[in-house]
Amino acid sequence: MTSPEEILAGLQKHFTLCQELLIIVERESQALRRADRPSLFEFYQLKKNLLPRLNQSLDELRKHRASWQKFSLEERAKHPGIGVLLRQNQELTMKVIVLDRENEQSLLRRGLLPARELPSVNRQRPHYVAELYRRQGST
Repeated sequence: MTSPEEILAGLQKHFTLCQELLIIVERESQALRRADRPSLFEFYQLKKNLLPRLNQSLDELRKHRASWQKFSLEERAKHPGIGVLLRQNQELTMKVIVLDRENEQSLLRRGLLPARELPSVNRQRPHYVAELYRRQGST
């Protein structure tokens, strides 16, 4: 089983990675608002290069989450920082998702997103992401 210190370190690592992703997405958003139509390939490359690290981090988080849930309530109460960091990670992830969706919408409006890259119809459903989290938690 994973120790609380390992869980905390994994959560901090993931939070840092999400902050890095947020900076990229915010810069992309600013570029999309410019009138001079700057090249967006840089942002595509940055996100593409970040994806393997993000996938690995998410896999580690799933393992940490499963370990954390095995701890007793008393043990979890001894480490309140983990709960706080879990919420911060979730909030930051949602912020990145919302901003990235806005960027996708902007790309669609400009005709810069190929048809094969159009977002799924499910993404337009209210609470779709919350439902994914719920299903992920029940497995």
